[in-house]
Amino acid sequence: MRHRAVTAVLAAAALLLTAGCSSDDGGGAAAGDGSATHSDTATRSSAPERTGEETPPAKGSVKVTRTVATDLESPWGLAPLPGGDLLVSSRDEATITRIDGDSGKKTGLGEVPGVSPSGEGGLLGIALSPTYASDHMIYAYFTSASDNRIVRVLYDEKRPAGEQLGEPDTVFRGIPKGVIHNGGRIAFGPDKMLYVGTGESGDTGLSQDKESLGGKILRLTPEGEPAPGNPFRGSPVYSYGHRNVQGLAWDAEQRLFASEFGQHTWDELNAIEPGDNYGWPEAEGRSDDGGFHNPIEQWSTDEASPSGIAYAEGSIWMAGLRGERLWRIPLKGTAASAEPEAFLEGEYGRLRTVVPAGGDKLWLVTSNTDGRRNPKDGDDRILELRIS
Repeated sequence: MRHRAVTAVLAAAALLLTAGCSSDDGGGAAAGDGSATHSDTATRSSAPERTGEETPPAKGSVKVTRTVATDLESPWGLAPLPGGDLLVSSRDEATITRIDGDSGKKTGLGEVPGVSPSGEGGLLGIALSPTYASDHMIYAYFTSASDNRIVRVLYDEKRPAGEQLGEPDTVFRGIPKGVIHNGGRIAFGPDKMLYVGTGESGDTGLSQDKESLGGKILRLTPEGEPAPGNPFRGSPVYSYGHRNVQGLAWDAEQRLFASEFGQHTWDELNAIEPGDNYGWPEAEGRSDDGGFHNPIEQWSTDEASPSGIAYAEGSIWMAGLRGERLWRIPLKGTAASAEPEAFLEGEYGRLRTVVPAGGDKLWLVTSNTDGRRNPKDGDDRILELRIS
């Protein structure tokens, strides 16, 4: 299931890195999905709230200040570099490209070997090593011919363009793959551990199976081992009962939040607690079953189909694919402090990834040219937003 990184190889290399049903098929249920529904009859989760935190205003604002880059092919993951440039992964091309943060100039770093793009799979999330300043390592989650896995590669800026990625070192393997529900978001948390959002690959039974890596949030060391302090001894599983997790973010108090695709009824934003069960496939959205952790908020699948999320200005910002809008969820502790607001509805098509850009700014990545439909605007782009 897991493959531990070979540290000797790293030393020798000088320390050489769409979603289901309601999302990447453009609407409706994907072939093979059941027709489970769940009514919204329960009260909201009684999530704990911390006192002494400033509550953001009930109403916010979004302004697109500029288009950073255009003509991107199936962009998925985004990783800001020190200095203001950006790395973006192409799901279908299996490449990583550097974007100049000022001019938008694109420089190809190279292709990540071993990627097998198909359906919603391919080269998905990317993240910089927590010690990137010294090791220049990029982590990447991708779909191979047999599974979903995580590798790390050395980014050598001194090499010619297109040849700047070293050989991949596999740090974790064995995550179930499918035509749908491959998860794919990775992020290093405040604890410098690697968090991984996975999907159940269309096999709903995997989500409740704590021995499976599908339908989970995983927590790993940078070397790919189960992180110390995980809720299940010797296991990488951090939370379970998920359908397809593609958004991970931490607030100012280092609390983890995750977005999740529903099937026909409810998409979710969840506050993640270690060891908790988030209900799928027994519950979609809020449930009156006390054994399941209820979402902070839920949306119909045509309003959201969420992928990436970011925390900024006291709120979670959630990108919607089928919903074609950016959601703002103001927080007080781990509860919503006001009703969610939608911005940019239908203006830029499907929205895939949102990343903090410092202060009151965000980076936002569109997802219209994925090779399975006619491009909505002729290209995909990265936008800079000013928010409040």
